[in-house]
Amino acid sequence: QVQLVESGGGSVQAGGSLTLSCAASKAAWCMGWFRQGPENEREGVAAIQRGQEASYDDSVKGRFTISKDYLKNILYLQMNNLKPEDSAMYYCAATLNYCGGSALVRTSYLYWGQGTQVAVSA
Repeated sequence: QVQLVESGGGSVQAGGSLTLSCAASKAAWCMGWFRQGPENEREGVAAIQRGQEASYDDSVKGRFTISKDYLKNILYLQMNNLKPEDSAMYYCAATLNYCGGSALVRTSYLYWGQGTQVAVSA
């Protein structure tokens, strides 16, 4: 069992920045950030796993950076140059299993946080 607690969401104007954090109760092999708008499915944004390069959705490449403090088991998502279409509930996810090429796939993850809201105004 892994408990995940997100923080860092908020409201920002387009072009601004936010950093999300996710504190995990134990080490997980693969962790990721997902987001879900009011009428959208939950989609993978970025993921990180030991021994592999981070994965990003094309819509956030060059603007978002995922990182992890392995000693403290804290996952981060630095979001720069935010756009209104980035507005969503952001969720942290974790799995104790290897993700491989499915790191941005929702069904790869067993554990989920409660979410943190990000609102970007034009």
